[in-house]
Amino acid sequence: LTDPHKKDIAMQLVSSAENSSLNWRAQYQYIQDIGDGRGYTAGIIGFCSGTGDMLQVVTRYTTASPGNVLAKYLPALRSVDGSDSHAGLDPNFPADWRTAAKDPLFQAAQDAERDSTYFNPAVAQAKADGLRALGQFAYYDAIVMHGPGGDAVSFGGIRKAAMARAKTPAQGGTEAAYLTAFLDARAAAMRTEEAHSDTSRVDTAQRSFLAAGNLALNPPLTWKVYGDGYTIAG
Repeated sequence: LTDPHKKDIAMQLVSSAENSSLNWRAQYQYIQDIGDGRGYTAGIIGFCSGTGDMLQVVTRYTTASPGNVLAKYLPALRSVDGSDSHAGLDPNFPADWRTAAKDPLFQAAQDAERDSTYFNPAVAQAKADGLRALGQFAYYDAIVMHGPGGDAVSFGGIRKAAMARAKTPAQGGTEAAYLTAFLDARAAAMRTEEAHSDTSRVDTAQRSFLAAGNLALNPPLTWKVYGDGYTIAG
């Protein structure tokens, strides 16, 4: 998945679920409170004001561009971390986020946070487990939604639940059997939270690639998320 073309496919797949669009680069400016208890959700993979990664993005941006339009929100982002509060952010934070999104340095900050916290760790773990591109994507999509923690509904807990049912390829198991167990555990974790209870990004996307035996995640790819159909031709 570290191949630039495959990574771009991964970003399109995530964007189809997060933003109902394959144009992931248009999502740097995205921001809204989706009512999931995580405050504002924004950017290319849904950084949240309540989970710390939005704070990391703005911190990275401010290191690269001191005095930027979002720098003044750093104290508020620190104080709302861990909650759904907008204290110190309203009413202008969303508009300022969209303004910042035009700056290549802010786009680079989002890219860097995505890679360091989500993409790189997920792909590294998947490779260590003996998984090819589809499995690497399954890990990445899971860590984006559930976070990198070790509790039952975070990525680490989902992986642990899967490994209790099937061996990874690195342990001598088959890739298809392990990925089936992982996707089952992922869907179960999603159903514990109302905001994520629609499991179509697993059921009619990742499972369809697995059923087709497309473990390398090679295009053409056709899938559905939330009933909407998408295709990546090549």
